[in-house]
Amino acid sequence: MSGASRSDSMSGGGRVAGGPEDKRLLRGARSRRLVLRQAVDTASLDGLEGLSFGKLATDTGLSKAGIQTLFKTKETLQLAALDLAREMFIDAVIRPARAQPHGVRRLRALIEFWISYAETPLFAGGCYIVANMPEFDSRPGPVRDALVRDQRDWISTMAHELRHAIDAGEIADLDADLVAFQIDAVLWAANTALRLGDTDVVHKIRRVVEGFLTPPA
Repeated sequence: MSGASRSDSMSGGGRVAGGPEDKRLLRGARSRRLVLRQAVDTASLDGLEGLSFGKLATDTGLSKAGIQTLFKTKETLQLAALDLAREMFIDAVIRPARAQPHGVRRLRALIEFWISYAETPLFAGGCYIVANMPEFDSRPGPVRDALVRDQRDWISTMAHELRHAIDAGEIADLDADLVAFQIDAVLWAANTALRLGDTDVVHKIRRVVEGFLTPPA
């Protein structure tokens, strides 16, 4: 749609930029963002299967018909909600950690930003992957594929920094993929513990991670 808008305004033969059509598109984009932000919170609490056009209409004050016009099907809504959740996770955890150099310092930053992401929490029900993977792990399809993609990307990101740390001689040689898998398992357990009010688990996360970051003998 944005490409068509640029073409129309530049050609001089279409509508004027900022006219009624632009305002309609802007309202649509705002409504879509509002619905998806609510959908992500709802999915973190009730699961992606808990999403419905009717509930989102009630929660956002928009019309059910309008939301259906934006997303057409429940699966389209679920996938769009996952895309937003991924984008928000990257903004909260991955991007700020890039201020640190590769290796141990960036891995520690990733863990600290993840702790903030889960402890605050960014989503009402905590980590969106942890909240929804059990519901879809045995259900092949696009939603499961999106969840698996996000989890694998996160584990790969941690493994990448572990390999940097090994190559730089910051830590002893170890199986980076295995350690990243183990850290992820701890974070899953920690997310549940935080939801249950166990704030002491944050210290445990740091202890587990630091246990892997032993300098070479």
